[in-house]
Amino acid sequence: MTVIDRMNAAAHTAVQAVTDKETVNYIEAGALYGIILQGRHNVSTLSVLFNQTQDPELKKLIKKAIDDLTEKTIKKCEDSLSAGGGQVPTTNYDSHPLEGHIEIPVSVRFTDEEIAMMLANMAKTSQFGLFTALQNCYQPEIAAALYTLLDEGLDWSYQLTQLMLKRGWLPQIAKVKH
Repeated sequence: MTVIDRMNAAAHTAVQAVTDKETVNYIEAGALYGIILQGRHNVSTLSVLFNQTQDPELKKLIKKAIDDLTEKTIKKCEDSLSAGGGQVPTTNYDSHPLEGHIEIPVSVRFTDEEIAMMLANMAKTSQFGLFTALQNCYQPEIAAALYTLLDEGLDWSYQLTQLMLKRGWLPQIAKVKH
């Protein structure tokens, strides 16, 4: 191969990398579809939990989970699915407005500790879904987006864990003796 042939081959490869976009495969489309549906359900659930929460720091974390994580994840996945030729799912989940402070009797609402534990479980499930989608993804753009979303979700979970430690909301587990 001559130098000119090598330069032409490199230029051709670079142009293809930018312009040759493949449609999402069935596994990627299914994963993105599932993430979008779960995300929309999570927004509805997080809104209700936000309104029941009494702790101001926990409220901030829930608001961050809605705006900076879940809505962002839904948007990125919808964009990737649409760009790849997939159909974006539709849902009919109710929109629950976020209220500043609501007096709900203790007997009919979750405690802040229970809400924090639900959030931890929701985060773990969401992160597992993102991780699984990432592992089954072969398109670099989608994989990079999923990786970033997963990383941001793990950072948020760390913040939640720190708040739970600070408030004494984590269950006490006895040490195992060998």
